[in-house]
Amino acid sequence: MTSPTPRAHHPTPTASGPQNGAQPALSEPPADTTSADPAGAGGADVQPTEPSARADALPGLNPSDRDSGGEGARQPVQIANGPAAVRVLTAALDGRIIPDTFVTDGTPVVIEAVSGAPGPQAGDENAPLPLAITPLRPPLLGYLLAEHAHVFKYEKTKDDAWIEVETSPSITVLSEVLARRSWPGLPPLRGMIGAPVLRPDGTLLQHPGYDEATGLFLASTVHLPPVPTRPTAEQVAAAKEFLLGKFLRDFPWRTPADRANYLALLATPILRPFTRSLSPFGIVDATMPASGKTILTACLGMLCGQRVLTWTDSDEELRKAITSVLADQAGVIVFDNLAEGSVIDSAVLARLVTERTWTDRRLGSNAAISAPNDRLWLATGNNLRTGGDMASRTVWVRLDPDMPHPEARTGFSIPNLDTWILDPANQSRVLWHLLVLVLDWTAHGAPASTSVPAMRQFTRWAQQLGGLLEHHGIGSFLANTGDNRDLDDDAAEWRVFLMRWHELHGDRHLTANELRRAAEGFGGSDPWDGTFPTTGSGQLLSVKSLGRRLTGQIGRWRGDIVLRSVTNPHNHGRSYWVEHRPVEPRSSQTAERNLANPQTAGTEG
Repeated sequence: MTSPTPRAHHPTPTASGPQNGAQPALSEPPADTTSADPAGAGGADVQPTEPSARADALPGLNPSDRDSGGEGARQPVQIANGPAAVRVLTAALDGRIIPDTFVTDGTPVVIEAVSGAPGPQAGDENAPLPLAITPLRPPLLGYLLAEHAHVFKYEKTKDDAWIEVETSPSITVLSEVLARRSWPGLPPLRGMIGAPVLRPDGTLLQHPGYDEATGLFLASTVHLPPVPTRPTAEQVAAAKEFLLGKFLRDFPWRTPADRANYLALLATPILRPFTRSLSPFGIVDATMPASGKTILTACLGMLCGQRVLTWTDSDEELRKAITSVLADQAGVIVFDNLAEGSVIDSAVLARLVTERTWTDRRLGSNAAISAPNDRLWLATGNNLRTGGDMASRTVWVRLDPDMPHPEARTGFSIPNLDTWILDPANQSRVLWHLLVLVLDWTAHGAPASTSVPAMRQFTRWAQQLGGLLEHHGIGSFLANTGDNRDLDDDAAEWRVFLMRWHELHGDRHLTANELRRAAEGFGGSDPWDGTFPTTGSGQLLSVKSLGRRLTGQIGRWRGDIVLRSVTNPHNHGRSYWVEHRPVEPRSSQTAERNLANPQTAGTEG
């Protein structure tokens, strides 16, 4: 408890707060008004405040406090000791005596500005949102009560007179206030977003502040003029011309599918509440540095909030990084600039992109935490590949400048695009035109695509985003899926191994032990030509490990070849063989690639 500030006061405080100047001391104590009813706080009405419609109506920045000097605008709350104080303060908090308070998963939270957070100076830096969601803890609750309420109690003087004393509740009292999980008076907060989103009913959440329909708080990263619900034909044409004919024109897309895929990723955070679907992992890949990869991801990150992470091949470290970053409000997470030729093959990442809720141990404890997986996950690098389950859970955006020095290019539609995109005014232009295309699509019934390939857990995402693109005449979405199967490093290795197995042994059944013996010592020669599975140090797998690897591949087609198995009913051991079904080679997409915009582009990437 802080040192009390004595003030003589009338026994019935008014809603306008304590009067200025000294008042006569009381000969009798005031009636006990501590109760669970907020109106019992010293006889003053503690009225719930409406959710803030402005992003700048924050704790410590309340306009009434600024205009009046603070104290006159603070609502009086009379407390006593012990349980009575807990009841009164609980009711006051639930009545939103503190502005911008909400409840998330049973925990009261407050939205506040974060001072000193530097803005990004380059596209590969973190781009935090201007506001943050902070759980209320006893010290913060104590500060906010002092800032927004006049908490007082009556004390007896040596002369047996009662005087009003401003006080700070003890940490024990504040902890007990925050102990409960039910806060019916606080609006539920599902999350914070940095850019407008499409509500489930197809309307656009575009006004900064709390949105009751979705439970989201829009903390806009840029000032955005209102977007019309039904854009005119001229506005739609201008939006397409700006996005396709100017902003994205100079990037060296490998095929038209790469440009379409990027537009789908760009619109994904906006459509997420509407589609209510999982979104795949996005890889922005190039054959050369300085092709424009980072600019493409930065545009997403600057609009929605961005966290940039360093890639690690350790699933344990990756798990910790994911759990940590999900505590932030950034809408886009980028593993930037992976080492050239890196293989993205992570069971943890594969699990992440197919789960709506991420559950893990809280760092430094055994307590479990859960967080909604409502982010867009991206990676950039040169000549990347995927492995394992990530191959089928990834959308590729590939750039190919097809020249030795991409950094020497000139003649761009937008010069210095790498710094141009850092200007909030330019970010606003990109976002506004994109939203025009989205709202024109919804105005026409938001038709879904029926021609996109199935993507397992991401099929609804593909249908909705494909419908948006088709509505605006942007074709080839996901048309590079077949070509990108060749970038599945894991599949390529297994296919080569199985093909060599079939060449050596045909359809003969072999146990794991027999197969391993077939790979041992041949006087320096290797009939498997280096295709046989090995450990990370290049040693042959043990029979047990080889059996596990083979079992995990049973029935999984690698192109036109597949591993089969049967169990011996006598000893319950497995034997394996390879089935090969040659098929006609699929048609080349060279013609489509040649239709891609031949102009070189980009900037630093």
